Amino acid sequence: MGEFELIECYFRAAAQGLVSQRGDVILGIGDDAALLDMPADRQLVAALDTLVEGRHFPADCAPASIGHRALAVNLSDLAAMGADPAWCLLALTLPRAEPSFLQPFSDGLLALARRYGVALVGGDTTGGPLSVSVQALGFVPPGTALRRDAGRAGDLLYVSGTPGDAAAGLALLQAAAAAGPADAQQQYLLQRFLYPEPRIELGRALRGLASACIDVSDGLVADAGKLAVASGCGAAIDAAQLPLSDALIHAVGTEQAVLHALTGGDDYELCFTVPAARRAELEARLTNVKCRVTCIGLLEKQSGLRVTRNGAAIHCDTRGYDHFRTG
Repeated sequence: MGEFELIECYFRAAAQGLVSQRGDVILGIGDDAALLDMPADRQLVAALDTLVEGRHFPADCAPASIGHRALAVNLSDLAAMGADPAWCLLALTLPRAEPSFLQPFSDGLLALARRYGVALVGGDTTGGPLSVSVQALGFVPPGTALRRDAGRAGDLLYVSGTPGDAAAGLALLQAAAAAGPADAQQQYLLQRFLYPEPRIELGRALRGLASACIDVSDGLVADAGKLAVASGCGAAIDAAQLPLSDALIHAVGTEQAVLHALTGGDDYELCFTVPAARRAELEARLTNVKCRVTCIGLLEKQSGLRVTRNGAAIHCDTRGYDHFRTG
């Protein structure tokens, strides 16, 4: 199969329905670049991430999961800005053009795209080691984008979902060949890694309310620390308040579950701050958001990140994942 047949078969035709439904794609897949109709009363939000085989997902990872994750990690970035997703572009590098990979990959990516009304409008395909880059584009009303740098000392610190699940899921995936069939709780953790859920609805609900926001991709303490530094603050996390899933505790025990929740990556939850005086307003807005949200600490005047549990300090690696760190 040649490049243009590949694009036509697995991407252009499959994406055409949503392109037509949106009505703002003047020219999509098949030309040198996409032509998009930008709303006059919105600001553009753009995000781009690359997933590399062996670095972001195991070599034998299901193609449908790779497609889903490639888009999900970008939608998570849009969610952290409070954006409404609109379009995406795909750059796919493949060692071979095999239908057994391409069909489930396309299905996984486009199924998530349809859920959030995201039109695939262009990209590129080339030969080489497997890697996937997606750029996602969305909108926010002017001046309402969530940012990392507007938190203030005293603001309450929140996290969505149950962090740590994806790290445990990845460990299970890596040990799957030796461990045998997964039980129901292990399957839950595997799904949390393989098919992360971008918190688009939560991001929208936080517009005009959250003082700062970041998505949790490199580990909760690392990303909370980035938010605090950007806001010119320190942060305190009470590990006793961490929302731990039953599946995570069942898989690794409470002590290791706490460490997974603090330092594990790939959760794609939102970590955000809200002024203490607006806590009731947050709770009211969350009634229509189908996602758990937990207060785990606050921002402080003193720089640095403090993690305690029942009054005792917890010492853990706060640096998070870094592609180029050697030690």
